[in-house]
Amino acid sequence: MSGIWPYVAALIPSAGVGVLFWVVIKNMMEGDRKERLAHSQWDAAHTQHDEENSDNSTNSEADHKNG
Repeated sequence: MSGIWPYVAALIPSAGVGVLFWVVIKNMMEGDRKERLAHSQWDAAHTQHDEENSDNSTNSEADHKNG
């Protein structure tokens, strides 16, 4: 059983790097997902705001023409 410890000691750094790689990639993917969600929410809010302003400007132009 004492002959296995050198092999385990040799594999520990590789396993550690593998775990570190997994954590980094997982966080990158999660950050990208959250960023895409935030961007889509921002885009939807600004599109709605632009449509409201467009409706108001159309109404005010009509008021100026009628007035």
